[in-house]
Amino acid sequence: MPGKACKILHMINTEAEARPLTGMFWMFVTGLCFVAVTALVKYLGDDMPAAQSAFLRYLLGLVFLLPMIASLRAVTFTPRNLTFFSLRGLVHGLGVILWFYAMTQIPLAEVTAMNYLSPIYVAIGAALFLGERLAARRIIAVLIAFLGALIILRPGIREISPGHIAMIGTAILFAASYLMAKRMSGQVNAAVVVGMLSITVTICLAPFAFAVWVPPTATQLFWLFWVAAFATGGHYAMTLAFAAAPVTVTQPVTFLQLVWAVILGAVVFGEAVDVFVVLGGLVIMSSVLFITWREAVLRRQIRAASVQAS
Repeated sequence: MPGKACKILHMINTEAEARPLTGMFWMFVTGLCFVAVTALVKYLGDDMPAAQSAFLRYLLGLVFLLPMIASLRAVTFTPRNLTFFSLRGLVHGLGVILWFYAMTQIPLAEVTAMNYLSPIYVAIGAALFLGERLAARRIIAVLIAFLGALIILRPGIREISPGHIAMIGTAILFAASYLMAKRMSGQVNAAVVVGMLSITVTICLAPFAFAVWVPPTATQLFWLFWVAAFATGGHYAMTLAFAAAPVTVTQPVTFLQLVWAVILGAVVFGEAVDVFVVLGGLVIMSSVLFITWREAVLRRQIRAASVQAS
């Protein structure tokens, strides 16, 4: 009992020591990094096949795994773990290919707004495959998010392009990858999960890339390296944000990405500002925020009940 009480006090103290401004700052940096990724991929265009662009982005990004080598070498991988990591690499890799393709087909704002559907698919997947309870409030939030997607897509009113379909597939595959990572997080540390994702995605993308290979230029390799750098920086900044403050504090800041994407698309790439895309994105954001807030409330209730019981 004393050990349990100490653990509860530690959790309470951790929440009390949260640094909301620091967390919001790092999530702001995260958003800028990820918008930089989308802008660079958009700038590269479709001169290089999507599968090859995705492969080179991950191949060039392997240099950022050097600090994780010690953690990876210390792990004894079982055949089951290796199979699971490989399956996740394939799922995530297919999602990355679809994302790179969508970037060449639809505006930045639409890619960003539709990418917010991933947490909704995570909520559905957690209920279907991880046994988590799908309460009425969460079901309503999911339905609201899909309403936001319909506002963006407007089926029957305008043509749904292959880029839109690719982004739907991207959000689903990324959600599946997240759920698989959640499943593995209790078995190996976070550095191993992140490192193995980069390695397995690179391996799984290789045959797709070589099937459509075109000789890359030095300029393309240069910008793809920076895509990898900004993506790595974004994930690192996100980790710092989560360590500094609760998700309920940092999550709203992520939605600034839609603002940056709209501005960048209009100013740099000459894309028209679609009011329906912005409105649909805001509807999806409100749904994700509600789910995030409800999860935080439930966690506080569970912790309060644990304190009373102890």
